[in-house]
Amino acid sequence: MIKNVALAEYHVALGAKMVPFAGFNMPVQYSGINDEHETVRTAVGVFDVSHMGEFILKGDKAMELIQKISSNDVSKLYDGKIQYAYMPNETGGIVDDFLTYRIDEHTYLLVVNASNIEKDWNWISKYNTYDVEMKNISNKTSLFAVQGPKASEALQSLTDIELADMAYYTFKKGTFAGVDNVLISATGYTGAGGFEIYVANADAKKIWDAIFKVGEAYGIKPIGLGARDTLRLEMGFCLYGNDIDENTSPFAAGLGWVTKFTSDFVNSENLKAEKERGSAQKLVGFEMLERGIPRHNYEIVDVEGNKIGHVTSGTQSPTLKKSIGLGYVEKAFAKEGTDIYISIRNQSVKAIVKNPPFIK
Repeated sequence: MIKNVALAEYHVALGAKMVPFAGFNMPVQYSGINDEHETVRTAVGVFDVSHMGEFILKGDKAMELIQKISSNDVSKLYDGKIQYAYMPNETGGIVDDFLTYRIDEHTYLLVVNASNIEKDWNWISKYNTYDVEMKNISNKTSLFAVQGPKASEALQSLTDIELADMAYYTFKKGTFAGVDNVLISATGYTGAGGFEIYVANADAKKIWDAIFKVGEAYGIKPIGLGARDTLRLEMGFCLYGNDIDENTSPFAAGLGWVTKFTSDFVNSENLKAEKERGSAQKLVGFEMLERGIPRHNYEIVDVEGNKIGHVTSGTQSPTLKKSIGLGYVEKAFAKEGTDIYISIRNQSVKAIVKNPPFIK
């Protein structure tokens, strides 16, 4: 059974092409991926990402529970601060990557990937021996990502919160477009700057309309999942299910920076041993030197045609006007500047390893 976000019918009326994504009927594009991509890079665009999952964890030991299931050190958070992490599974892979928002000492908001809402809920519940109160508010919450260099200027008239002063990975709660208790955060998945607006479904239409009204002078447009993918790929951001999954080593995926062994967490002993040992593979970025678009699961080969890895994500970069991708390769081929080849329709097409972000 496919689900709809609160404004699904509205997106259809706006001319969006809708596709099933992570169990939801979602807008993939409106005016076209390249146009939408350019809008976010140069002005301001709005993504309806209400398919994402939100859990509230509350109680004296809420932090201990999150510390148990998170790779990162949750004790470093303070009120209004956000942290990126992953949930390790028991076999060396990744349950999901997620964000933790500290609302206060005993209250946290966890934001998880849409395709993993039920799985993550069950996983956290399994480790909840701390009597922490858990609430899944995913179905009641709408989430709009307003992204682009003109985002803070466009939105400022809707709130008293000084948007331009908000540091990266922080959030505030306040009145937005006349609606109380709206959570505004500064994280982003595009590298273009901007904010996420969390609001109750009942207020979603009012907020969406207000954003578009004030954004009109800034060339604001609705943006679909297609441009979200090209934007995140230009930054080298991972997408769960493509670049990381239940079988992915977090160290191979470059997630060592959010793996903190300051306390025990799920599978921490084995991960510590893997860190010391090193991973056989590494997730790298690459640029195509010859024509061809790298697709998920295409083989990566060496000059002799021997398989050395596989592509996890690939696209034609609208900004660079060339094809880029992410993929796992054997460690010997992971150095920036190394020639690799992508197997496209039985042809070895030349590429070069390049450290993301692809655009500075």
